[in-house]
Amino acid sequence: MKDFFKTLLASMCGFLIGFLIILVIVFVIGMGIIASSVTLSKTKISAIPEKAVLLLKFDKPVYDRTPNNPLAFFDFTNLSGLNAPGLDKIYASLNKAKTDNRIKGIYLELSSIPSDIATIEEIRNALIDFKTSGKFIIAYSEAFTQKSFYLASIADSIYLNPQGDFDFKGLSGQVVFFKKALDKLGINMQVARHGKYKSAVEPFTSDKMSDANREQTLTYVSGIWQHLLSGINHERKIPNSVLKNIADSLLAQSASDAVKYQLVDKLLYKDEILTLIRKKIGIKENSKINFISLERYAGDLKSSDLSSKSKNKIAVIYAYGDIESGEGNDNTIGSERMARAIRKARTDSSVKAVVVRVNSPGGSALASEVIWREMDLTKKIKPLVVSMGNYAASGGYYISCPAHKIYAQPNTLTGSIGVFGLIPDMKNFFSDKIGITFDKVNTNKHSDYISTVRPMDPYETMILQNSIERIYNTFVTHVAEARNISSAHVDSIGQGRVWSGIDAKRIGLVDELGGLQDAINEAQKLAGLKEYAILPLPEQKDPVTQIVKQLSGDIPEYLLEKKLGESYTLYNYYNEIKKMEGVQARLPFIINIY
Repeated sequence: MKDFFKTLLASMCGFLIGFLIILVIVFVIGMGIIASSVTLSKTKISAIPEKAVLLLKFDKPVYDRTPNNPLAFFDFTNLSGLNAPGLDKIYASLNKAKTDNRIKGIYLELSSIPSDIATIEEIRNALIDFKTSGKFIIAYSEAFTQKSFYLASIADSIYLNPQGDFDFKGLSGQVVFFKKALDKLGINMQVARHGKYKSAVEPFTSDKMSDANREQTLTYVSGIWQHLLSGINHERKIPNSVLKNIADSLLAQSASDAVKYQLVDKLLYKDEILTLIRKKIGIKENSKINFISLERYAGDLKSSDLSSKSKNKIAVIYAYGDIESGEGNDNTIGSERMARAIRKARTDSSVKAVVVRVNSPGGSALASEVIWREMDLTKKIKPLVVSMGNYAASGGYYISCPAHKIYAQPNTLTGSIGVFGLIPDMKNFFSDKIGITFDKVNTNKHSDYISTVRPMDPYETMILQNSIERIYNTFVTHVAEARNISSAHVDSIGQGRVWSGIDAKRIGLVDELGGLQDAINEAQKLAGLKEYAILPLPEQKDPVTQIVKQLSGDIPEYLLEKKLGESYTLYNYYNEIKKMEGVQARLPFIINIY
């Protein structure tokens, strides 16, 4: 009887705990939907007033494609909506604002921008196009970072808080190394690779950059920096040599220094900026300024603003994230999902051309091959254009190379034509650190190949290296045939070396410098279309399914990211390492350019 009551009590407690969990989930869903609904209702129902100013901050990550999940950017720490348009809606919004008489100009209120530099380049070019309307662009910040200043440099006028900060020092490429930590844990990383520049393995085998890695990193970081200087020079009319000297000597130490060296036009407080904007749009002092956020303006877009109703379509396929086998999602490139999307575009008679937006540091070589096959088949039937984002390297280049035309931003990281395999030998870790040993029986000599609890023998090492060489040769052959160059030349510019978009164009890996819209324009030209509608692929899951998935798994991840802050990057890369299976074709996977 005593045991019966214990069991009953335990069951009741379990039921109550489960019930409470369900209540919490329902509450969060309800709050999220309500918050999102309120945001959407404000966005779509509230009319855009006259004499409005478009307020752009870009203080949240900008993705290539706007998520259709209403909770994608929901902040669960304070239950507030964070609708963040992707590049697709940013393009459409700025293009519409050019001819929208209600929008008198743009106010850039910038601080730290969490997006990568190639994405900022896309936004910057869209703002330059907006300036052809003759409408004003004003930029203001309390503290300019190098990325935010590069974006602000296109403005008619740049203002800084009188006590604000200005960061201008050049770029630094930093790589994180794990070798000493692995040594302390008794873990020996066994490496097979092709390419002296294939530095993705170096964090596990060394505690510093190799000469080859240092050379390639300095080359592409310097190329990106020179492009940034040229862009600032073009807009601000400050010679590159002067800008270089300002950075070398850290001359912009204060807000007044930023004015002295003509990096900004004037030091103003926020209230003075508002007074200036009132004068520009012709309203009285102390009158309310009708600021329209990008989120709200994007919500006001109609289907005709995003695409025409033409029967002829250009499929725009978004390939974002690490390349892996399986289904994947909006943040990873699953070979099955991506192959299915490309196949759909190829077999749809209404699709006259295909643009693939690649934003990937690479991943599984096998998954890359699966996607490459669909790209190669599509090229034989329809115009195929690739637009490279922040990264299109290694596996990202593997899937890009079949295209008729490849576009990259000057500061895209691409190339990295090389492959590698990493096999951890954790025998000493298990035995010496935590007291676990393993024994075995095999039906054949190498039945336990590949094992992480013993080192490989010389024969097994040879087998793995042969696999690497075979995949590398396949990679090189694909590139050589697609780009119409010799395998020897591909090997000379390959070897795992990473290139900036500028250098990639110079050596023939990229055809043109430009963004996604340039690639779409080229696809239109190749297909001979006068007008077209955009068909975005892969098809996104319905919002309800995504909300349930997010609540079941993504919320704890989101909260962990908020808790860890900058350290979340290391945790995230640890998870990427765990997911790596088979031979890899990817960038060095912890490299920060800041």
